[in-house]
Amino acid sequence: MPNSPGHLGSLLESFLPWSGLMIAVLLGLALLRRSALALVALTLPVAAWTYLFGGLLLPGAKPGAHDLVVVQHNVSDENTDPAGTVRALADAEPDLIGLQELVPAALPVYERTLAPRYRYHAVVGTVGLWSKRPLTDVQKLDIKPAGITEPWSRGLRAVIRTQHREIAVYVAHLPSVRVHASGLASSWRDESAGLLGKAIATDKSHTVILLGDFNSTTDDRGLNPLTSQMNLPARGFAFSFPAAFPLARIDQIMARSATVGPIRALPSTGSDHLPVIARITLG
Repeated sequence: MPNSPGHLGSLLESFLPWSGLMIAVLLGLALLRRSALALVALTLPVAAWTYLFGGLLLPGAKPGAHDLVVVQHNVSDENTDPAGTVRALADAEPDLIGLQELVPAALPVYERTLAPRYRYHAVVGTVGLWSKRPLTDVQKLDIKPAGITEPWSRGLRAVIRTQHREIAVYVAHLPSVRVHASGLASSWRDESAGLLGKAIATDKSHTVILLGDFNSTTDDRGLNPLTSQMNLPARGFAFSFPAAFPLARIDQIMARSATVGPIRALPSTGSDHLPVIARITLG
């Protein structure tokens, strides 16, 4: 579908797995009317959906060897239980935790509650990274769209040291998108994704891990600057937003020169997002 006008292609791609519901309805109507022609016509969309998403309905492979477990979570700037949120994340025992929407009033709670298990952390603006391994070379990442004039800092880059190598870790929160009658308003998100993609493309580190709330799914062409150069999770819907009734996974875990295993959502916290977790095997 063309992305103009109104970024309609991106809008459809953001909820692409749910297209199966429309196919199911059409299939039911075809059976109800006993229309052989309609059944034949539905063969192509059924085959396309099954090719893209059918495998995700099968039982996943058992977890194998891994080098890092990482958690990504937008904790929400309206979270009324930051301490409980932190405990839920730490109980999953990840090596790395990337967080967004860290507001000044709640930041000390996150820092204090995570400190016993995570000795190393970095916060830039409203994003942060907690690690069990030493962090070095912490930098602010400029992914601010030109049209945003108010203070806005939603990206960081740091380096962690493992027994195998040093790894560049990015934590980012791309601008929100809005759905209007005219379509999807995503220009700022797309511009920010482009800036983030350029930063990663020029990063000289062999291995890169990217954690973030990208306000879209990996099917959305607006994230092509990232998805075209990063390895994506192996399988799993793992819808993360909204937490009350998850419809899409807009919280992402990606890597370069490493394999991202099955991604899954963790139980609800005090946020309007669900946390997501994945195992990463270094290449």
